[in-house]
Amino acid sequence: MSVFTHLVAQLGRLLEPVLAESATAAAIVLFTVLVRLALHPLSRAAFRGATPMAGCLPMLLQLPVFFVMYQAFSSAEVSGAANELLGHRLFAAPLGDRWSDALGEGGVFGASGLVFLGLFAAIAVVAAWSAVRGRRAAAAGPPAPVALPVGAAKGAAAKGAAAKAGAHAKAGAHSKAGAKGGAAVGAGALPQVTAEQQAMMRKLGGVLPLLSFGTLITAAVVPLAAGLYLLTTTAWTVAERVWLQYLKERQGDGAQRSSL
Repeated sequence: MSVFTHLVAQLGRLLEPVLAESATAAAIVLFTVLVRLALHPLSRAAFRGATPMAGCLPMLLQLPVFFVMYQAFSSAEVSGAANELLGHRLFAAPLGDRWSDALGEGGVFGASGLVFLGLFAAIAVVAAWSAVRGRRAAAAGPPAPVALPVGAAKGAAAKGAAAKAGAHAKAGAHSKAGAKGGAAVGAGALPQVTAEQQAMMRKLGGVLPLLSFGTLITAAVVPLAAGLYLLTTTAWTVAERVWLQYLKERQGDGAQRSSL
């Protein structure tokens, strides 16, 4: 924890001539950006779906960083010495205060309360942006395959197989070859997920984007410094996915042009 405290304090001193008492808050944002830059290769792998574990690693690797951030602005002492970070502020709100502290000092619209309201508003905007993009991505995805009735599937496949067999066999063998091929193709034409599973996936697709609003609850109970970390890393995640999606679509357009 002392290494983290020292790093944030040094970044704050570098920014202090420009940002004055809010320099440490800016140092936390800068520190978060550096962490996300280090994790960017894993995020790219997760976006490409390289491995199932790749999607979990960026989040799991951030948990220790968030825990250190939380502890650094919750403890009065660090390595036996007074915690110098607790004396720094974001405008009028101390970085070690929680929303409950701001409510006790000046209420919702007090000096500290307004800082927390601004933080909550920014997190809500990012969460709404994430939710809208998630719903659009789900709506733009390929439609789920629709299962035909068993009799219809076999009949359609039998016709296709019979037409193909007619080029190589006598007319009398058409019906037999079509029936055998129809059973195999008909079985392959059925989707691998049931209708109940497809309905559950659609429901989850509508609910999962809303989970990003859970960051608001966390930001209301952790120190202001940890809330800044949550805001920065959440905004980075959404912007990063927008950028990676843009690159993917650009590469797809380039591939289509080259094939023409």
